[in-house]
Amino acid sequence: MKLALSSAWPFFVVPVVLVLDQWTKWLVLEEPRFNALGCLDRMEPCGRIVLPGPLDFTMLWNRGMSYGLFQSEGVGRWILAAIMLAIALGFLVWLTRAEGRWLKLALALVIGGAFGNLIDRVRFGAVVDFIDANGLYFPWVFNVADAAISVGAVLLFVDQFLLSRPKPASTS
Repeated sequence: MKLALSSAWPFFVVPVVLVLDQWTKWLVLEEPRFNALGCLDRMEPCGRIVLPGPLDFTMLWNRGMSYGLFQSEGVGRWILAAIMLAIALGFLVWLTRAEGRWLKLALALVIGGAFGNLIDRVRFGAVVDFIDANGLYFPWVFNVADAAISVGAVLLFVDQFLLSRPKPASTS
């Protein structure tokens, strides 16, 4: 299968999301005020940096999926990682067959975010979460990968249920 450059752009979005996610997590892990690796075994936040405005940085280790769902440790960590990998690979196959700019963008965002969180899960057994939007009455702490997955999921919903229209049946 030959992939034209004009249809290859989603395959550039995936690594952009992945690199942005891993870079921001690296910055958080390197921040001494968090002592992130020193608190890897704790369930409570490692530290907090208060910012002006509605967002703060609150470092915590998420042992579940996006926004802390399905917390797991030990063997459960590897089961969750395998599930995340299978979903990301399934979406990658879907992306190779996808048509439509919004669908491709949605899938690329989800795939990039899934791989970003999967890297953390394999490396640490937990995902680095640090964006705290409690000032916006959003109770979860999340990261760039979670945001990409969420935006991708919304775009996927919009594409599949609001933008996709059935093709008219051909009359012969």
